Amino acid sequence: MATRPSAASLHRSAHGAADRATDSDAFEYLARAGFAASGVLHLLVGFIIAQLAFVGGSGNADQSGALATLASQTGGTIILWAAAAGLVALGLWRIAEAVIGGKPGESSGRRGDNPAWKRGKALALAVVNFAIAFSAARYAMGSGQSSAQQNAGLSAQLMQSGWGKALLIAVGVGVAAVGAYHVYKGVSEKFLDDLKVSGGTAVTAVGVTGYVAKGLVLAGAGLLVVIATLQADPSKATGLDAAVKTLGQAPFGKVALIAAAAGIAAFGAYSFVRSRYGRM
Repeated sequence: MATRPSAASLHRSAHGAADRATDSDAFEYLARAGFAASGVLHLLVGFIIAQLAFVGGSGNADQSGALATLASQTGGTIILWAAAAGLVALGLWRIAEAVIGGKPGESSGRRGDNPAWKRGKALALAVVNFAIAFSAARYAMGSGQSSAQQNAGLSAQLMQSGWGKALLIAVGVGVAAVGAYHVYKGVSEKFLDDLKVSGGTAVTAVGVTGYVAKGLVLAGAGLLVVIATLQADPSKATGLDAAVKTLGQAPFGKVALIAAAAGIAAFGAYSFVRSRYGRM
């Protein structure tokens, strides 16, 4: 009579499979390209925010706006497919990181054994990478859709029920918490732990600026989702785009938008640093 494999043996098998899969220079280089793709998108979002500050307009100040900008350029389809491939590879690398419990590309002596929350974080980042890769592929095929429109439509449906409102509030609080963590990681310079180099003035400056700026915008987006749910106003629950445009309507909004544009662009610059020097 065949015996069922134990949880420990299944974990060992998954661990071994992840080790073998990530023992490839090509896979690592493609995963690093995912960080570079993220850098390009953040730079484009920063550019869109700067445009809103200086010339106005109705562009989407989020990843869908960045993807639409790429799609409209000569050769944009090729760039979008390349970005999608890199982001999928980075998502798979994150899954391996969650399974192994450390950086797959490092020796077992340096990996340690990440606690459950770090493994969960790696899985969450994998989901984010896959979602952006899917959006990039849709724009490459000519069927991309604004994130703001999708979020507003979904929010309107969820606001029609009590459980839906509770879910939206929970999502808003979660996004705000992620934003707060970004601010903490920037101020404390914890992001340097993700690099193989000690940093330096320029790297530290773009890392601190980028993490703090992105964290503040994410926190604002999360709070707006909560407020929009309580006020039953789906138009405010559209994510990053709504947060940026609400910021622009505040006193000294133009200055705030310029600062946000510079900060998001700085995060994009740090993404290129991580693509080259990140611990994998």
